Amino acid sequence: MSDDFPASVDVDYTDGEGEDPADYPSIQHKVEKAVEVTRRGLEQYDNPAVMWTGGKDSTLTLYFINQVAEEFGYEKPTAVFIDHFQHFDSITDFVEHWADEWDIELVYARNDDVGAYVDEHGLEPGDDIPVDALSEHNQHHIREILEYEEETFPFLLDTYVGNHLLKTVALNDALEEYDIDGVISGVRWDEQEARADETFFSPRHDPDLFPPHDRIQPILQFAEADVWETFWNYVVPDSVEAFPDEGYVPQADDDLPEGVTQEDIPISPKYFAGFRSLGSEVSTDKTTEEPAWLQDLEGTTERAGRAQDKEDLMERLRDLGYM
Repeated sequence: MSDDFPASVDVDYTDGEGEDPADYPSIQHKVEKAVEVTRRGLEQYDNPAVMWTGGKDSTLTLYFINQVAEEFGYEKPTAVFIDHFQHFDSITDFVEHWADEWDIELVYARNDDVGAYVDEHGLEPGDDIPVDALSEHNQHHIREILEYEEETFPFLLDTYVGNHLLKTVALNDALEEYDIDGVISGVRWDEQEARADETFFSPRHDPDLFPPHDRIQPILQFAEADVWETFWNYVVPDSVEAFPDEGYVPQADDDLPEGVTQEDIPISPKYFAGFRSLGSEVSTDKTTEEPAWLQDLEGTTERAGRAQDKEDLMERLRDLGYM
């Protein structure tokens, strides 16, 4: 990464300041802004990458990247999948399938030090890991950055130490390894309170915490319902040849147009099965039996199926580099 970063990047870090989804009153307004931010990101950064979890938001972001790159002739950025060792197998399968379909280079970011200890000792989620069994790099994060004083921590993604080591440290190491200067992510203003003040281009320039980079956030302006409307009216018809061009919203997990299966659709099967927000296999529950887009999106909390101890720590985790 060049020494003059971010001086060589010409973006407006205040773009989106004080706004919320209501400032973009139609799907067309939201889509146009997503395309604008995506195009600016692909223009301005030497080596951008997209964070892809297999969830609806990052997959929608990747769709916009595909569209913009193909229309304007940009090189498609690498997709980084953070492998925290506690994924649903179906999500990994989904990501690998659509990376191939969309011709996206896919790389994995892992905390191999933690992973090696887990494999060597046959640990299951929730088992304890001794801090002093890990590398100096990980011990530095635990003791100096997190200021964690216990001798062990649980091998769980949705905890303070676990999330930081398995996701944030893995991400930051990947940023350094691949020399990434722009991280394109699918966060939204309405998804979590800690994200409500984000802007479309957000600097992360403190070298003591992470490799200096910017966050590029094209879908901040989408509410949860907007994401699903865009999928069923734009993304799926554009991606699935047998799907109606005018769009169609399935009313059940098996309610699909003739000749179309779930495997044909760039939406994780977990959403068809009733999951509304996807985290780790051991700490994410489905909220009802209905597909995610048919649930009470206005009257219930999107992340209710996720481990709430991590949700309560989201703001501090984001200060340390979490998405």
